[in-house]
Amino acid sequence: MATYLFRNIIYFTAAFTFVVVVVGAFVRLTDAGLGCPDWPGCYGKITPKHAAQNIAKAIAEQGGTHGPVSTQKAWHEMGHRYLAGTLGLLILGIMVMAWTRGVRAQQSPWLATTLLALVIFQAALGMWTVTLLLKPVIVTLHLLGGMATLALMTWLALRQSGRSESQAAWLRPWAALGLVLLVMQIALGGWVSTNYAALACIDLPTCHGEWAPKMDFAHGFQLLRELGQTAAGDKLSYDALTAIHWTHRAGAVVVTLYLAWLAWQAANVPHLRTIAVGVGVLLAAQVALGLSNILTGLNLLVAVGHNAGAALLLVALVVLNFALSVKAHA
Repeated sequence: MATYLFRNIIYFTAAFTFVVVVVGAFVRLTDAGLGCPDWPGCYGKITPKHAAQNIAKAIAEQGGTHGPVSTQKAWHEMGHRYLAGTLGLLILGIMVMAWTRGVRAQQSPWLATTLLALVIFQAALGMWTVTLLLKPVIVTLHLLGGMATLALMTWLALRQSGRSESQAAWLRPWAALGLVLLVMQIALGGWVSTNYAALACIDLPTCHGEWAPKMDFAHGFQLLRELGQTAAGDKLSYDALTAIHWTHRAGAVVVTLYLAWLAWQAANVPHLRTIAVGVGVLLAAQVALGLSNILTGLNLLVAVGHNAGAALLLVALVVLNFALSVKAHA
């Protein structure tokens, strides 16, 4: 009974983690990250409703709801915090169950323990995201932390189905490399989003009518700086935003070609064929969504879908790596 409950809680939590990641993207894309400028509450209150007076005062001070504070943005931000807090409690429960005698006898509890440590660090990043006023490196790390949580929860969920013995050991390092490349591309995507560089290039396939437009990589990829500024405090140039956007595009080409090749190779292995098709379909959808971001001028639904697609593609690569692992319980 304990094992059955443990397994189902893990499955639910893995799906719930995906929801939290997508809602986090929605909050970021609706500029609601500072909807409540303190943490963990909203102006020291438990809900935006209780903080209505403070929110109204902040709206008046910024001259209307066009700024970072509004009642709607406050609810978006707090809704994500409520979901993230629930996820933390679920992972805490998983860790506790993993260390109990009945479950511990079948699986190592250290992955669940690592997940709890990661979620605690994620909470700290969530706090710093607000208190450090959306500093790009912090927001990007927060995004990557969410993706890492999803990847580890997926691996933990897959582990419940038993050990995977692969017939294609030669493909293991290539699948691992595919996962690394995808994570790097997600990081680049996060850097684009947190620096508001998604529309730095509005034409396709060129950027400003050129294959290699004028770019400022030095300032664009300075990590320790404030939002919209260089490390010296000057305004971040359009050339720097172009460099960020262009690099993500270039990375997308490399990752797309590599993952397409990887999916093709995996499709030649009978027990990996379904996974390979999934990777291929998700990859095609992700490319289409990325292009649609430009063509639609960063439509909110498309942009959120692009983030969700990245998360699903990450899950698919984790599933592929699990299927290729000899000791999935290690």
